[in-house]
Amino acid sequence: MDSRGRVTSHLSGLFYRTVNLLEEGIVPIYVFDGKPPEMKRGELDRRRQVKEEAARKYERAKEVGDVLSQRKYAAASSYLTNEMVDQSKELLQAMGVPIVQAPAEGEAQAAHLHLRGKSWAVGSQDYDSLLFGAQRLVRNLTITGRRKLPNKEVYVDVRPEILELGSLLKSLGISREQLIDVALLVGTDYDPEGIRGFGPKRAYSLIKKYGSLEAAASAGEVDLSQLGAELSELREAFLHPKVVDVESDLEMEEPNEEAVMKILVEEHDFSEDRVQGALSRVRKALVDLRGSSRQSGLDKWF
Repeated sequence: MDSRGRVTSHLSGLFYRTVNLLEEGIVPIYVFDGKPPEMKRGELDRRRQVKEEAARKYERAKEVGDVLSQRKYAAASSYLTNEMVDQSKELLQAMGVPIVQAPAEGEAQAAHLHLRGKSWAVGSQDYDSLLFGAQRLVRNLTITGRRKLPNKEVYVDVRPEILELGSLLKSLGISREQLIDVALLVGTDYDPEGIRGFGPKRAYSLIKKYGSLEAAASAGEVDLSQLGAELSELREAFLHPKVVDVESDLEMEEPNEEAVMKILVEEHDFSEDRVQGALSRVRKALVDLRGSSRQSGLDKWF
């Protein structure tokens, strides 16, 4: 927090992580979520309840002085406020980093940008990116090479993982539409329960055998009434999500160093020396980027 008690960890993580990516020759495009589709309300309510329960457990741990549990439940109950999102956008724009505001799902918008040739890949932990049509998904996009396991004080080594949708579908012998049917059986953010009794292997075998959920239902193998919404509506959420076209090239621009210093140092008490040092790294990274293609930074990892 800064001297006025405002949380600043989101700004610190965003600033220094972005500097690290730029040094690796990667120009990130940050896509911000818009209004979630109505179908996602149930999943969002569930996540809210989980955070509220974690907040209650944090208070109980605080009362008894259980520091480890406090850390665990503080992390589980944290969330981004609208103010934090606005601050993040302001900082990225001052850095010259491209941002896009999605009308709805950020994953869908990122996949759309990728399909329009605006990016080399979609960087996300969410496999839904593939359901939205991203042809190349990069997971574990981290500079440190380590990640904390959920709800544990344990860190594991991770490496970037790349998934090519075309190769994946070819190896499975199914289409993207059939992959969506597999996901709907197992459960998605739009219908978390899916259909009872189906895990990934059984769902894949069923779609591989019958070709579609309708055909499987006609054969009496599955009860589509268990889905949380109409099948056509669930499919459409992935095949034709709400997105916007972006005409600009979404290239890195010259950073406004004065604005960055004002946001981080003057407003939020960051170390002036550290921020200046990071900005000098950005200047050097920009010189290197101008002599290479955007994707070269990621390309060399695989």
